[in-house]
Amino acid sequence: MRHDDARQLISLSVGKELIFKSDQQQLKQIHYPRTKLQQLEVHFMANEITQAGLVDRAFAVEQQVVSGEITSSLYEAALEYGLSISMVMEMVRIFGWDIDFAQDIRRGDSFHVIYNDYILDDGDRVDGDIIAAEFTSRGRTYRAIRFADQKGNVSFYTPEGDSMLGTFLRTPVEFSRISSRFGRRKHPISKRWKAHKGVDYAAGRGTPVRATADGKVILAGRNGGYGKTVVLRHAGRFSTLYAHMNGYAKGIRSGARVKQGQTIGYVGSTGYSTGPHLHYEFRVDGVHRNPLTYKTPKASSVTPELRTEFNEVAQAWSTQLDVINRNYQLAKNNARTSAAGSQAM
Repeated sequence: MRHDDARQLISLSVGKELIFKSDQQQLKQIHYPRTKLQQLEVHFMANEITQAGLVDRAFAVEQQVVSGEITSSLYEAALEYGLSISMVMEMVRIFGWDIDFAQDIRRGDSFHVIYNDYILDDGDRVDGDIIAAEFTSRGRTYRAIRFADQKGNVSFYTPEGDSMLGTFLRTPVEFSRISSRFGRRKHPISKRWKAHKGVDYAAGRGTPVRATADGKVILAGRNGGYGKTVVLRHAGRFSTLYAHMNGYAKGIRSGARVKQGQTIGYVGSTGYSTGPHLHYEFRVDGVHRNPLTYKTPKASSVTPELRTEFNEVAQAWSTQLDVINRNYQLAKNNARTSAAGSQAM
């Protein structure tokens, strides 16, 4: 352990949790949770630091299963059935290439999620990882299986081994609605008909804006009528633009590298704007394309050398999802029968 690690406590932001341990009014330890399963521990003796460093927390793993049906929104249904907000976000990330959660979700859609809970040494529970999941939208069912390669790189695949994750996310803002589509429209300020070269997502001020793919920041600043804007250059022929933002995420500046799904800024109403929303543009070789319809490539499938191992994993989790699905449908049918019997009496 290095004393330099303790310097992390100097630059903490508002809202971070610190745990103090003392003995006979003498400070002995400060614990700062860095991640779900790791914390910074600083030890003291006579008010002097004796050691400091990151420590893995002891935990037990408990597998959980959550099934649910959507009656209003995915967000409300997931919370009703016991999924945390972070789990909802992860589910959106996993299925977001195949399902547009801003447009496609309907009453009666359903989901099943198998995930791990981590029970820490102090009894607290934190979300672990989704292992396998199923989502049925508009009568079509999608399944995702978690799998790691030899280097520990984790991704999600269909039971057939195709990647669930696209090279681009479907939407840069979660749980938003489309307020203006790609194409000609009457401009809300000038009142003139002109080409709208992107898609507008209405969302509350301060809603996180995500990079839709890995890339490099080539602009982070004010950009005329776009207001506060971020432009990303991606691999190959692609670039994306995010406009009218309220502000930028920490570390977002020209030249910075970003990962898919990373928060790059926050929804606002800067520039020529009538209210909080994100204006999103998708360009191929510099030409504007409709991000709602343009077919971007998917990420790589399971490699041939890992196919046998993956097939065993996929078969095991698919079988478990089959059982969960049958039990869920049986419970629904029994509930309907009971309700019908009560009404007939």
